[in-house]
Amino acid sequence: MPRPQGKKKQALERLYKECQARGRFAFDNDLAREICAQVGFKNHFDVTKIDSSAALPDALRKDDVFVVHLGGGRHQFARGIDAGYHRFETIPDSGKFQWQYRRSILNNINTSESNILSVGYNQRIIHDFLYEDIAASPKVYGSNRTHIPLDYRIGGDRISVSRVQVEVDMTMERQDAITVFEAKNGEPPDFNVFQLVQPVSLLSEGNARRARRLDRLLLSASVSVPLAPVSLPLPRPAQPRLNPTCAERRI
Repeated sequence: MPRPQGKKKQALERLYKECQARGRFAFDNDLAREICAQVGFKNHFDVTKIDSSAALPDALRKDDVFVVHLGGGRHQFARGIDAGYHRFETIPDSGKFQWQYRRSILNNINTSESNILSVGYNQRIIHDFLYEDIAASPKVYGSNRTHIPLDYRIGGDRISVSRVQVEVDMTMERQDAITVFEAKNGEPPDFNVFQLVQPVSLLSEGNARRARRLDRLLLSASVSVPLAPVSLPLPRPAQPRLNPTCAERRI
């Protein structure tokens, strides 16, 4: 007997079935609020935020459907979960290294995503991985959010977004090479690729066109800190070139 789904999954599944009944798969926050009230899920803003495909309800997984954000409180169900989520690759033993941990008063102040980025930076794990030089002095830019337009395809479906919110966890720059970070708390099986597609698109449209290389990393907050490779299945800017990276450093 299948386990009962939580209220968030129930709300999202009912929202999907409502869109099926209407024959329109784009919807807004007003409909999300109405459906959430029916099942008793209090935060209708959160119902469309699905960071891992494991959090999708059964009906969506069966139909190979996930949620994309159109901006302005609008969303759409799209087909192709594998296009929207990237599964973490298994890092071979040859790519794992023991790292000498240096204690600090603030290292364990919390387990937030921003704190694990700080620990990775202060322990010089990131420096060794990116530059093979723990004495490197890259420029560091903290988390920020803004809005950009996006135009892309998922399979045969074209998605045009006039203004969608973009959140960047951290950005580093050194010798014309720019690296975008997306931090995850825990070890989910996969992650929503838009969390990297959008920041990379933002930088590609701006000053990063002058960069020789634009990397993107995903740093997972756990006992071991994997810096995972990301191959984006969605259309990417022609410049700058995106280079996959893969390694792991253990604290």
